[in-house]
Amino acid sequence: MSTSINKFTTTSFLKAKKEGKKISMLTAYDYPMAKLLDEAGIDCLLVGDSLGMVVLGYETTLQVTVDDIIHHCKAVARGAKRAHITADMPFLSYHISVEESVRNAGRLIQEGGASAVKLEGGRNVIDNIKAIVNAQIPVMGHLGLTPQSINMLGGYKVQGTTLDQSKKLIEEAELLQQAGVFSIVLECVPEKLAKLISEKLDIPTIGIGAGKYCDGQVLVTQDMLGIYSDLKPKFVKQYAQLGNTISSACTQYISETQQQQFPAAEHSFTIDDEILAKLY
Repeated sequence: MSTSINKFTTTSFLKAKKEGKKISMLTAYDYPMAKLLDEAGIDCLLVGDSLGMVVLGYETTLQVTVDDIIHHCKAVARGAKRAHITADMPFLSYHISVEESVRNAGRLIQEGGASAVKLEGGRNVIDNIKAIVNAQIPVMGHLGLTPQSINMLGGYKVQGTTLDQSKKLIEEAELLQQAGVFSIVLECVPEKLAKLISEKLDIPTIGIGAGKYCDGQVLVTQDMLGIYSDLKPKFVKQYAQLGNTISSACTQYISETQQQQFPAAEHSFTIDDEILAKLY
């Protein structure tokens, strides 16, 4: 008898907010990691454009394409059975026209296997969000530090520290909600401001560097596991140092290979000596 899987959906986000249950979210870019995180019970997997930095080795997320996201999203979709899958809309995938925004969002759902898309911005992307939602594609918003705007923002800086910035963030969060997003990521926002925004909204907020009062939390998995070391934001907590573990394992493998300790008998296959003798 098969066991049914209680899949986390867009309505699960709203239900969690209503019931006061915190939402857990991590990034995933491949099948084995998606499978591990899914089996651990993560609510949502984000196929983020952060893959540009932590997987592909770019200096920023700006080089990531829709095809990149689709490629990785397909693998994640094969690995996740319960978790909701949200795919990032990368730089320039929703900036040129509303029609192109809908087309690219549709590709992430149809080809990538995502259940929703995430895009950065407030008032400037409202028309795009409305059109994507009208196409029956769920949208997650993203306010605060928006990495795709890094050149305009002048670096990775906390957002919402002045009165004008704070008012704008509150206003744009409410505009996104009215436009139909089912949740909003708040990145690098002061904790008490994120709390205020979370209290004002009916939809859940997902924090990254936005304090404990958001309705959920998201981290880049490679950051959280200590695999990616090029950049370590203040808001990251390392729950493991797998980078050290991997490095140590590789060092041991190199040593055992050079000293012919590996492969040992238990890792090798045999052939009958009589057959072998006839080969000489």
